[in-house]
Amino acid sequence: MQKYYLTTPIYYVNDKPHIGHAYTTILADTLARYRALLGEDPIFLTGLDEHGLKVQQAAEKNGKSPKDHCDDMAPAFINLWEKLNIQYSDFIRTTEERHTTIVQKILDEVYQNGDIYIDEYEGWYSVSEERFITDKELDSGKFGQVKKIKEKNYFFKMSKYQTKLIEKIETDELLIQPLSRKNEVLGFLRNKLSDLCISRPKSRLEWGIELPFDKEYVTYVWFDALINYVSAIGAFNDTENFERLWPADVHLIGKDILTTHSVYWPTMLLSLNMPLPKQIFAHGWWLTDNEKMSKSLGNVVSPLLLIDDFGVDAVRYYLMSEMVLGMDATFSSESFEKKYNSDLANDFGNLVSRVSTLINNNFDSKIPIPSTMESDLANNYKKINLKDSLDNLAIDKVINDTMTFIRSINVFMEKNEPWKLVKEDKKKAGHILFHCAEALRLSAILLSPVMPSKSNDILKILGTKEKSLAWGQLKPSSSITLSKPIFPRIN
Repeated sequence: MQKYYLTTPIYYVNDKPHIGHAYTTILADTLARYRALLGEDPIFLTGLDEHGLKVQQAAEKNGKSPKDHCDDMAPAFINLWEKLNIQYSDFIRTTEERHTTIVQKILDEVYQNGDIYIDEYEGWYSVSEERFITDKELDSGKFGQVKKIKEKNYFFKMSKYQTKLIEKIETDELLIQPLSRKNEVLGFLRNKLSDLCISRPKSRLEWGIELPFDKEYVTYVWFDALINYVSAIGAFNDTENFERLWPADVHLIGKDILTTHSVYWPTMLLSLNMPLPKQIFAHGWWLTDNEKMSKSLGNVVSPLLLIDDFGVDAVRYYLMSEMVLGMDATFSSESFEKKYNSDLANDFGNLVSRVSTLINNNFDSKIPIPSTMESDLANNYKKINLKDSLDNLAIDKVINDTMTFIRSINVFMEKNEPWKLVKEDKKKAGHILFHCAEALRLSAILLSPVMPSKSNDILKILGTKEKSLAWGQLKPSSSITLSKPIFPRIN
């Protein structure tokens, strides 16, 4: 079975999870479930980034040790992922020994390669980003509180790999998508690349992984965090598993962490002589009133509130269908309710009720026998190219194509009027209803990565557990059931 290794960023534990975290994780979960539908073996990694100054400060503010703070924060993420029906393969925390030991091994390896040196540096330090910034970045005014710092630190020779990295991005050996983000990274790399400061003196920051070659320093949080993608799958530890899974098929990230993933991380891997990930995909932001959702603006929509009001599957459907990958999307309760009522309550939910009621009333609650497997619906189904869309990470297109197919079932029903036909030609009406039921089965399967629970409910109504994507697998004469509306309309 072909593996498909995908990752989310590991989330910072200085605060509780918000819709940005939820979106990326649902996206990864949905993509993993779709790859499984294609017969692949998805390995989906997520986790928590638990070191760095902001974590230390958050712990101090709450009167806790950094480790206790992390232990208290971790359940907020784990419990939310459970509530969102996220099925990850592995959940890594950067305070785990399996991670810290590999970070130190990698630091040693890069140091032995001659790619780490010590130097005194004076520059502008962004408190929010926890890194030194360039004069150009300072002038942009996007980096919040900054201060001038002069200190001795260890640096990674990132500049040594600039030319090689440009070549790999230009040839798509490292595929950065969407194209606008690839161009953004190449634009960044047209300027002389600075070396990366990868340490913090313990006199300024104690909470981090100690450098193996100098006990007076801890590792810069980004150098530590990025290594999770290989430490979780056995780098320098479980060679067989690591060689099976690496390189990652895709790193899913938000566009705000593009540079760290597309410049820092690949140059680290080049120093280690490790293959680069196949793809980095940077999605957009969720906006409200055309502003990015952020805690400082007080406009973050809690995914927990959305779930409690509308159900997990409806929230997953909205988030996955509303954002075209790579672009920003705007959330509002009005747009959510409109999409829910239009797509789910009207188009999908009502159709399930109509078909199951007609079969229940006219065919003794048994799936009717078709005269042939051919129909307009069978032809419509052939137009859906699941693999092509997924290879381009176009989950919104998969959903739109599926909803177009669902609407074609409604058109097929209106054209053939099985509620009238059953009185004149019951066999033909049965043929029509079989094809409608089979189309609903396949629609439920196609949407199951987005709405796992509701899709299973629909399959139960149709009296089947068959999850094959091939047309014509619904068994005639199997019993169906009626239930309450799958998607009750929001008034």
